[in-house]
Amino acid sequence: MKAYIFPGQGAQFTGMGLDLYEKSALAQEYFELANDILGFSITDIMFEGTAEQLKETKVTQPAIFLHSVILAKVLGDSFQPEMVAGHSLGEISALVANGVLTFEDGLKLVSKRALAMQKACEAAPSTMAAVLGLDDKVVEETCAEIDGIVVAANYNCPGQLVISGEIEAVKIACELLTEKGAKRALLLPVGGAFHSPMMEPAREELAAAIEATVFSKPTCPVYQNVTAKAVTNPDEIKKNLMIQLTAPVRWTQSIQAMIADGGTEFIEVGPGKVLQGLMRKIDRSVAASGVSFE
Repeated sequence: MKAYIFPGQGAQFTGMGLDLYEKSALAQEYFELANDILGFSITDIMFEGTAEQLKETKVTQPAIFLHSVILAKVLGDSFQPEMVAGHSLGEISALVANGVLTFEDGLKLVSKRALAMQKACEAAPSTMAAVLGLDDKVVEETCAEIDGIVVAANYNCPGQLVISGEIEAVKIACELLTEKGAKRALLLPVGGAFHSPMMEPAREELAAAIEATVFSKPTCPVYQNVTAKAVTNPDEIKKNLMIQLTAPVRWTQSIQAMIADGGTEFIEVGPGKVLQGLMRKIDRSVAASGVSFE
């Protein structure tokens, strides 16, 4: 079975989407529509902006979403997913790609998500850290021992788990995990503690927008971050997306479930090759490739 996977924040690069815009009239239409919906020229920043400008949350998330979703649309009839998943932000790209959300509604939710997360980051300083070379259970148990907010946030691949929470609690966790044998436990250059209880204000704000949005029946199952299981019921998809910001991204478990359910060919749609790299660490026997106009 053919599975399409969509990247999340961090996959952006300067000049992203320019080739796509220049080679496809359909892509041009969607990029111009995006500028109208967002109320600013995101294409100027994507095509000609600096890396610093692209790092702004209000730009980064819509930019990655646009690159992924427009690329899927340009593929036309050759884009025939039998299952989809997206890493964090990429889940909304996946939901547009499999017909749950319209392009317009997906972009509006991504924009709302980015702004709400930015606000939550500014309200309470927080951070994330990557932990390499330890069993997930050791990381989870260590986080639970610490006085303060620190939780497992991203199960990226075996031996690579990202933790998230209050700055001091995350630093203490890094020290303890290093003592317990982690190859590395390093703070990440991020604006806040994504996929942790620190994102509760953003979750509430985004949940209201999700509630007001129409979710249609998907053309194929989506494996959602929160459950790592195939979901086809629009109400269930909506409910899972509402809690995604404060729940962990179960990426390893999602990919393993997709393989168990018959996924044999995984295609990354969007900027970068991060998910292809994780695929090789989750299961090297499964084919992983990308679609790109870079």
